Amino acid sequence: MTFAMRLAVFYGAIFLVIGSFLPFFPVWLDAQNLSAGEIGVILASPFFVRILVTPVVAFAADRNGDRRRFVIALASGALLASFLYIPSSSFWTILAVTIAFALFWVSIMPLTETMAMSGVRLEGLDYGRMRLWGSLSFIGVSMLGGAAIERAGPNAALVMFITAVAFVVVAAFALPKPTGKGHLKAAIDQPRVRIADALALLKSPLFLLLLLTTSMVQGSHAFYYAFATLHWRSIGIPAITIGQLWAVGVVAEIALFLISRRIVVAVGTARLIAVAAIAAVVRWTIMAFDPPLEILTSVQLLHGLTFGAAHLGALHFISQAIPEDRAATAQGLYTAVTAGIAMGTGMLVAGSIYAQMGGRGYLVMAGVAAISTLAAWLLCVRWQGGPILRETARP
Repeated sequence: MTFAMRLAVFYGAIFLVIGSFLPFFPVWLDAQNLSAGEIGVILASPFFVRILVTPVVAFAADRNGDRRRFVIALASGALLASFLYIPSSSFWTILAVTIAFALFWVSIMPLTETMAMSGVRLEGLDYGRMRLWGSLSFIGVSMLGGAAIERAGPNAALVMFITAVAFVVVAAFALPKPTGKGHLKAAIDQPRVRIADALALLKSPLFLLLLLTTSMVQGSHAFYYAFATLHWRSIGIPAITIGQLWAVGVVAEIALFLISRRIVVAVGTARLIAVAAIAAVVRWTIMAFDPPLEILTSVQLLHGLTFGAAHLGALHFISQAIPEDRAATAQGLYTAVTAGIAMGTGMLVAGSIYAQMGGRGYLVMAGVAAISTLAAWLLCVRWQGGPILRETARP
């Protein structure tokens, strides 16, 4: 099995978890008689765990060089933690289990992204064609998940989630071995990255501007991830249709990933993030007014831009601007800020926003995306497309 195939399979496994968690786990939480505020806190907790854990794990993986070994250990721990949901029913026990699960889970994706971008950098592989298998997996589980909940009730969401985590463990053992061990061309011998080298990332104005831009556009999705399913159910949309709505967004994401290499070349990395921010303003503004199902379905297609374009832009920025020896560290910091601080804060306040504003809460997210649009414009002006840091100095 080739490097690209192994990564594609693992992306598919990861998104079985994401596809069972994002659309349907709030339904299981709601069935435990939790309030909107409590659901928001539980959904936000992994993002705050990510802030502390992911940069440390990513730096350790850069120092060690064997990111595959880290992923296997993390996936195994996540599976063990996921079983603790079965006897849990109160807010505090579910919150504790969610934090325990997050300690292992939150670093798996950034390490996987780093391995994938190593393939892009060293072998010229197409990131989008590896990553799209995760999107296809998301579609499958979101479509089946809606039907499963209609037939078996909210507990089906928990069963799907735990089963999906088990698939991740199996797929982790099939991941490619590190660079230089027969799966990628051997990279130039690199010195061990130091803490000072990693901290240089946080002193780079352009890297910090990237973090601001992407954290705002991705963080604007927090309200959608936390309460889209519950809100759609409250206005009478069936669970099967809700699963289809989630799937429509990911279909657009797949279409983007299929042509991602050409899109990045044609549009440019920074401008791709700007496009994502503008699309987010449009998407959340329309969704705030509960449009008819036909319009809502069309608006869901913007997910290919609001998430997909922003994510592609960020990954290619890191690949082009950051040395390989600090790639996982940069990816970890990007994840900690974008999918940690920004998304966690968004999830935390989403419960209060939804309780007070209902679907109109999307207008708040449109405002956040507008901030990202301004930051993306500044990034387009200031970054010229080249490295922003020097290679790690040799001792």
